[in-house]
Amino acid sequence: MTATLSRRQATATPPPPAPQRDARTLAPPSWRTVVAWVVMGAFLFFSIRAVIDLRINIATMVDSADNAANFIRRTVPLEFPSFAELWEMTALTLSIVTVATLLAVIMSTVVALLAARPTSSSRAVRGTSRAFIVLMRAMPELVLTIIFTRLFGLGTVAGVLALALHSIGMVGKMVADAIEDADDGPRRALEASGAGWLQQVFGATLPGIFPAMIAHGLHRFDINLRASVVLGWVGVGGIGLELSTALSTMNYQRGMALAIVVLALCIVIEIISGFLRMKLLGRSEPTKYGFFWLLRKLRGRWSTARLDEAPSERLGRRTVPPWNGERITRFSYMALTVALILLAVLTLQIDWGRFFGGFLRIGNVAGQFLPPSSGGVMDVLLAELLVTLNIALAATLLGAILALPVGFLAARNVAPNKTVSQVFRVIIVVTRGIPELILAIVFIVISGMGPVAGTLALTIGAMGLLSKLVADSIEDTDVRVQQALAASGATRSQVFFGATLRQAAPAVVGHVFYQLDVNFRSATLLGIVGAGGIGFHLLNATRVLEFEVVTMILVMIIAVVLLLEAVAIMMRNILR
Repeated sequence: MTATLSRRQATATPPPPAPQRDARTLAPPSWRTVVAWVVMGAFLFFSIRAVIDLRINIATMVDSADNAANFIRRTVPLEFPSFAELWEMTALTLSIVTVATLLAVIMSTVVALLAARPTSSSRAVRGTSRAFIVLMRAMPELVLTIIFTRLFGLGTVAGVLALALHSIGMVGKMVADAIEDADDGPRRALEASGAGWLQQVFGATLPGIFPAMIAHGLHRFDINLRASVVLGWVGVGGIGLELSTALSTMNYQRGMALAIVVLALCIVIEIISGFLRMKLLGRSEPTKYGFFWLLRKLRGRWSTARLDEAPSERLGRRTVPPWNGERITRFSYMALTVALILLAVLTLQIDWGRFFGGFLRIGNVAGQFLPPSSGGVMDVLLAELLVTLNIALAATLLGAILALPVGFLAARNVAPNKTVSQVFRVIIVVTRGIPELILAIVFIVISGMGPVAGTLALTIGAMGLLSKLVADSIEDTDVRVQQALAASGATRSQVFFGATLRQAAPAVVGHVFYQLDVNFRSATLLGIVGAGGIGFHLLNATRVLEFEVVTMILVMIIAVVLLLEAVAIMMRNILR
């Protein structure tokens, strides 16, 4: 037996030797990494080229210094409107934004229910709903306002509908994602018990995502407030219309006073909505003082009085929740919200006869916008579209350069101390509160009409949004990795570059491409005030009633927006 085994071992073919591999040899990069680097390289190349082509340099800034000083002298003293006039235009603006945001949340919820897998079993319905969401996101508010103005005439209705439909692009996507990310167990339990679709939606799905819905609606309220200023240039009432009138007549004293009012209003709304979003999403601790301090005090007294009762007196007396302090506070919030909505609708003074009559003109208006036509200036439109894209690329690159250090120092886990973090958070809030349109107007007066003004305006706007996204991404990193590296003796900079930045880098890159998408949309609008790009031709075609040219420009804008969005989605999926 032993001899047989020895012979078999002797005749067996020895295994091939293991390949010699250098321990220092790195594994080849994956295709995802290669694609990410190629896209990033292309972005940097075309962005730097855009900065050069647009002549954004220090010399341009120096040459504009005298114009800046002259502009400041022309705006002083500021000419604020009377309190009654200011109150009227502010109330009208807030009413437009309030009704538009409410309508957007309602429509977005319906579309999201049809687009989410748990609440929509048909793949065709889900695909169509998702496509509608993307289309609404790609449609500029300005173009929608132009269309609705032809249907319903000048006034507030066109602005409300334009803001509401465009908001579906963001709110609808967020709500649909919230439905898919939420626990679907309660809905399935109702379904198993024989409940219908509406019973499942109102009994389980919507209650589970209600805080997220309100939070997204408040965030969209901030965005719609800034967008309402732009719509003033096409006849929508409110502060935007007064601002466009003042600036078109070169009344910079009144124009800049209104711009300061818009800035203050945006900052206040940003702070309030941010606080409410944090409370709704459970990201803040209870505060000692709130908007309803008296109701909080009453709630405490009411609860104490109820506890003084004997258990036998409370037992079996009610089959509904008692009117304790918490329920009174919740009911008061709801009543105040309903009252504000009704007041906003009354403030708009909608001509309902004219509104319903507008639907009878859909066929006639559609004939004015179709078929698309270039008006014989297709080469000009393509050139201006390229200028718009260059503005977006240059502003994204310059905005990222400014936003990264601001975002890093605004993050609480990176800033040297709490004071530094709070200071940079204030800078972010103030910067985000300035509408890009107002910045563009200021830079136009300083540096002249053209793409330079639009690029500088979008650069500052990009710094505000991108720095906030970067700060949030830095704070969301795993602190344990940073603590472990610090415990091994690493310096603060080594911890930042070795742990914090490496974790946040994929998210930061995704935010940059998202900002590019946002900047292109904004660049198409800034052209209406002479900040370069295709927006000027869009507004000019509207003024001369060449609506088929408006449609052609819209098709071109949507094509580029969808391309940029596809690139952004691809980068987020690769870096996920």
